Amino acid sequence: MAERRADRWISIIQSVLLHALLVGAVGYGWWQFHAPLPPMPHTLAIEASVIDGRALAPRPAAPVPIKPQPAPQPETAVPPAPSAEELAARAKAAQEVEAKVQHEAEEKRAAQAAEDERKVQEQKAAEEAEQKRVAEEKRAAEEADQKRQAEQKRLAEEKRLAEEKHQAEEKRQAEQKRLAQEAQDRAQNEQDLKSDLAAEEHARAARNGQLASWEAQIQARIQRAWLRPPSARSGIDCIVYVTQVPGGEVTNVRLGECNGDAAVRESIQAAAYRASPLPPPPDPALFERNLEIQFKPVD
Repeated sequence: MAERRADRWISIIQSVLLHALLVGAVGYGWWQFHAPLPPMPHTLAIEASVIDGRALAPRPAAPVPIKPQPAPQPETAVPPAPSAEELAARAKAAQEVEAKVQHEAEEKRAAQAAEDERKVQEQKAAEEAEQKRVAEEKRAAEEADQKRQAEQKRLAEEKRLAEEKHQAEEKRQAEQKRLAQEAQDRAQNEQDLKSDLAAEEHARAARNGQLASWEAQIQARIQRAWLRPPSARSGIDCIVYVTQVPGGEVTNVRLGECNGDAAVRESIQAAAYRASPLPPPPDPALFERNLEIQFKPVD
């Protein structure tokens, strides 16, 4: 703003100086035209030579050339001195010119001031519009940023919910899979247990059958080796505990419950020793070191 005021004053000063120079030039020219000229001196242009008469005496006189004289200059008319009315008129004209110059300068200053004021108002309006535009852009940017943040927050929330739902679904599927696997394993275990029980039962039945058959063979051999004493009655029933080693050799015999007398008991022990070696089992896995044999001979 200070630069525009300085330019305005410079323009005013230049205009005033220009008008002052113009008025001064006009006044000086008018004064030169009406000022009286100084009187010119009247002189005659004569050229002459001084000759000594003694030098000319012995020689004839020679004609002296006469140069043409220049025409006399006419006297310039001297204008009369300006009167008081003329001086007053000159002063009035100068004042009018000065007033006109001042009026034009004032009008120019006023126009320049109005132009400056218009420019100031335009600049102010432009600045206000720019500030309003910047504020509007800032507000729009803030709103856009808020919308962007809200959108990001919404997307993050949706992503979180989707991840939680996905994790819950995976957990549910894993739980279902675990329960199904547990049910399958339980069913398989039950099936295996049933199979094992059936196999064990079958093996036990087979073992018991083979073992019963083997024990029956041992019982028959002991009964064949028994020498019945005279005191033996019918219906003898005794439990005989036999200890053997691999190969069937009997190493010890003792009787448990027995309804026979001493002679019967001793004869049964002797029969067990005489039955050695005992017959081997049909399966080596069925071998037992200690056997419990029921001695019940047929009468």
